Amino acid sequence: MKKGIMTIVIFLTLNVFGEVSSNFTFSSNYFWRGMTQTMDAPGYSGGFDYSSESGFYAGTWGSNVAFGGAGLELDTYFGYAGETEGGLGFDVGYINYAYPEVSPSADFSETYIGLSYSGLGFTYYVGDEFGDYYDISYGVGDFSVSYGDYEDTGSNFLLGYGFSLGDYDASINYSSFTAEDASGLEDEDGLFFTVGASF
Repeated sequence: MKKGIMTIVIFLTLNVFGEVSSNFTFSSNYFWRGMTQTMDAPGYSGGFDYSSESGFYAGTWGSNVAFGGAGLELDTYFGYAGETEGGLGFDVGYINYAYPEVSPSADFSETYIGLSYSGLGFTYYVGDEFGDYYDISYGVGDFSVSYGDYEDTGSNFLLGYGFSLGDYDASINYSSFTAEDASGLEDEDGLFFTVGASF
């Protein structure tokens, strides 16, 4: 409880120096790197983000989950992002994934660096205990496609189409995950729908 109050106080303080926004999303299935986090049930997520003109940002985000006894995922992150005069975007940051309802040993963190140019993006995540991950993405118009590989776990493919649904942002997506033999996981795939808004 104290941690949540401190987060609110920090964001209210940062608002003096930058911009604070919030978001909420409903998803028919919460996929993360191709793997369902909700046992194919709907996901409800939301968060707060702070950004400054200098490029610094920080945020917190939470969602329901259903695995290993956990029912809640709570992420916190911060980083620095910008774009060169030539149009090359960059993003360097840190993210911590926490599951308050289970042992702290389930928590983990990653440091990441991303580059983007003209719709093409590449991000590399260095994990502290569950392996590294990289993601290659491309977006044109309302369509996006990405491929990712999670070290010792498997690879994933995501195809999405985004559109407006009244005052909300929505998308229809197809996710596919191919597990590595040694991971003990199973292949997964499925369609899912999201709708959300930022304030």
